Amino acid sequence: MAAGAGRRSQAGLALWSALCALLACASAVAWLAGGSDRLVWRADDWLVRPWTLWSASWVHRSAAHWLANLLALAAIAVLGQSLRAGRAQVLALLTAWPLATLALLCWPEVRAYYGLSGLIHAAVGVLCVHLARTAFTHPLTLSLLAGLVVKLALEQGWAHPIGFDDAWGFNVVYVAHLIGAMAGLLCGALWSGDWARRPATVP
Repeated sequence: MAAGAGRRSQAGLALWSALCALLACASAVAWLAGGSDRLVWRADDWLVRPWTLWSASWVHRSAAHWLANLLALAAIAVLGQSLRAGRAQVLALLTAWPLATLALLCWPEVRAYYGLSGLIHAAVGVLCVHLARTAFTHPLTLSLLAGLVVKLALEQGWAHPIGFDDAWGFNVVYVAHLIGAMAGLLCGALWSGDWARRPATVP
């Protein structure tokens, strides 16, 4: 019984790593292939291009933008491994992925969207819920939650959904970070199952 549970746990860990690796590879293909406009999500035609609810996350407009998101994704992969993120967290992130993109329709100012940042914020939200279930008062839990809240508060995506960033040289869809985090928190809670059933504790 214990051996079976251990194998399931290892399989879950592998799924989280595999998902992060898949996102990295897909974004690399989109970047190297060029001509990625067909992958960008657009508010006015997403119904005829529904795949863009997912594919928009793979598109980047500059090498710096792409590499920064890859580094963030690598950090998410390592953090997920250390927190023993498993099948439930993978399913939560897969659910939050298209929902967070679709929710951009609530802001008419956002006519198009691309980049991994929204999904990365969703992953942080999922891990926050997972960590809170295992050790709510753990310093890492408080740090992760506080960091997410402070970043979103500074960006004020609800009031300023889009803003030009001089460092990046293009408009940043700040509200995508907010929606991504909210979708991750919500889907993480929905997929977490019985809150009384505690998974492996954080080391």
